[in-house]
Amino acid sequence: MKTKTEHRTPSPEPRVSGHESRVPVIFSDFDGTIAQVDVTDVILGEFAESAWREVEEEWVQGRIGSRACLKRQMAMVDASAKQLDDLIDAVPLDPHFAEFHALTRERGIPFYVVSDGFDYVIRRVLRNCGVNGELLNGSHLFSSAMRLRGRRVEVDFPHWPEVCAHGCATCKPEVMRRRRGQNRPVIFIGDGLSDRFAVEEADVVFARDKLLEYCREHRVACTAFETFGEIGKQLLAVSGQSSVVSGYVNGRRATDRGQLTADRGQRTTDDHGATH
Repeated sequence: MKTKTEHRTPSPEPRVSGHESRVPVIFSDFDGTIAQVDVTDVILGEFAESAWREVEEEWVQGRIGSRACLKRQMAMVDASAKQLDDLIDAVPLDPHFAEFHALTRERGIPFYVVSDGFDYVIRRVLRNCGVNGELLNGSHLFSSAMRLRGRRVEVDFPHWPEVCAHGCATCKPEVMRRRRGQNRPVIFIGDGLSDRFAVEEADVVFARDKLLEYCREHRVACTAFETFGEIGKQLLAVSGQSSVVSGYVNGRRATDRGQLTADRGQRTTDDHGATH
């Protein structure tokens, strides 16, 4: 039976104050960040018509947004559910992510995944690595939607139904604005060009690969990272014995040498060009 994807608009986080207002909220990309590969690209490379690369180039050149790009590309996929599941089950993850996620839950730090990728993929990958709770039930997962129909896939973009100015599959900045809460420092973790709009909503940016290149080119303060283990160590380093966010109080700038920051005012970015 065909079901319609529910378009859910997350309600804003309740206002917080005092110690709670200094506890950060973390938003993370999935493909290339939690997963060590872009799973969508792997699916397309394995099961889609070769023309998907031409569509990709349109996106890279900035002629279309990621929403239009993914809708056209995923229509080219021809695969059984077993083929897709077997591929997804082989996706390599950051070896320290499960431990990092457990740390955020232990310390009461809200953690969200914001991704142009697909819920079907993300939930299966996270379930396989033992992650549960809000990420699996969807309350802390904001992504594109994918459903299998025979050997074809159907996609939808519930965040948001209205296309944002950049044509993104998932409008990460809007999710972050709605879910950050009042006065909370925001940490963003990402790797790709699809994350470049999200960094403008963050107080602290952890970046690698193309996002790191973008941040350096556009003078966006960030901290380079390779694994979630490094980020976890920095959270612990600034937490002291009593507060997860004691390191934020002094408003230190983030640098590639690993300092955390709450200063957003000196970052600049160029909103023109390709996103994904």
